[in-house]
Amino acid sequence: MSALDPALIQAIQKVVSEEVNNAISPLKQELNQLRSQVSGSIGRSSAHSINLSSGMSPKIGINGFGRIGRLVLRSALLKGATVVAINDPFVDLNYMVYMFKYDSTHGMFKGDVSHEGGKLIINGSPIAVFNEKDPNNIPWGSVGADYVLESTGVFTTIEKASAHLKGGAKKVVISAPSADAPMFVVGVNHQKYTKDLNVVSNASCTTNCLAPVAKVIHEKFGILEGLMTTVHAYTATQKCVDGISAKDWRGGRTAGTNIIPSSTGAAKAVGKVIPELNGKLTGMAFRVPTPDVSVVDLTCRLQKETTYEDIKKAVKHASENELKGVLGYTEDAVVSTDFIGDPRSSIFDATAGIQISPTFVKLISWYDNEFGYSCRVIDLIHHMATVDA
Repeated sequence: MSALDPALIQAIQKVVSEEVNNAISPLKQELNQLRSQVSGSIGRSSAHSINLSSGMSPKIGINGFGRIGRLVLRSALLKGATVVAINDPFVDLNYMVYMFKYDSTHGMFKGDVSHEGGKLIINGSPIAVFNEKDPNNIPWGSVGADYVLESTGVFTTIEKASAHLKGGAKKVVISAPSADAPMFVVGVNHQKYTKDLNVVSNASCTTNCLAPVAKVIHEKFGILEGLMTTVHAYTATQKCVDGISAKDWRGGRTAGTNIIPSSTGAAKAVGKVIPELNGKLTGMAFRVPTPDVSVVDLTCRLQKETTYEDIKKAVKHASENELKGVLGYTEDAVVSTDFIGDPRSSIFDATAGIQISPTFVKLISWYDNEFGYSCRVIDLIHHMATVDA
């Protein structure tokens, strides 16, 4: 059999290459669109969005690789932030790879996860891993971690969280409400952050859902007083079967088979981020047998008479302009699982609300209490980096 002419081989290769490119081009476009949708959160998709990007990639350390710690890492990968170190004394490196790769709620991580040389490797990028119990001993400075996420749920005061500063961190963000650290809710009061603040709180997931809605309603119509109820997915603090919970007897009952009344400071915390509402809001929670996504019910008296249609218009306008990426709006017949993985803080359900009089309304807003909140952590750090630069 005679050899093929090299020119013929080259021509065949060119035709095959063109055919392959034509075949995969639509797939590339779909992939780029999907990436844009997933990572196109605050400040990226519209000139009207809140712009928190500093034009740089903040170097972040994570203390505590639990639900929020892991999802903040996923969010950081989508939003262009760089996680350089993780500290968790209770998770060895092999288990860390497994925990990050597999997630029963948010699905398997689609990238590459491994470990080498004592470091966690994600998509080819190494992340230092420490196993210190005392935050004073975590060497954040050795890896250049300027911003540390405190996500253990243990070190939630300025004094306790400041221990990270001794290891070389410049700023600390607490992923929980704090008794004394300034609380910031992106889209509501993040502009009040100043570079002299070393320890701040990202508030709670419920406060991040309620505050944007309360902000719009109060600015347009005035809130005289309100009661909030959050129907909240169960969390890691609850029990798989009835167990001991001396401080909260109901909280010790089986999470998977009960609706459990619980306390929450989320509504009162809104008064800290919107001072005009201080003392005007309070609320409670019902923990329910779902793994993720919660919903806020805000029932309030208004100062100005209005219609529900005008309320919807005000929220929709804010969701498309000044609060784009933070506050969403839907008129679809949605249920909780429709919001798993939603990066927004709060999605107003326009068809679920009720008005009984021109000044008395019930407003409903959904939130992914895990991923939406984790996205705001990264957005707050981006904003802090901009101010600190």
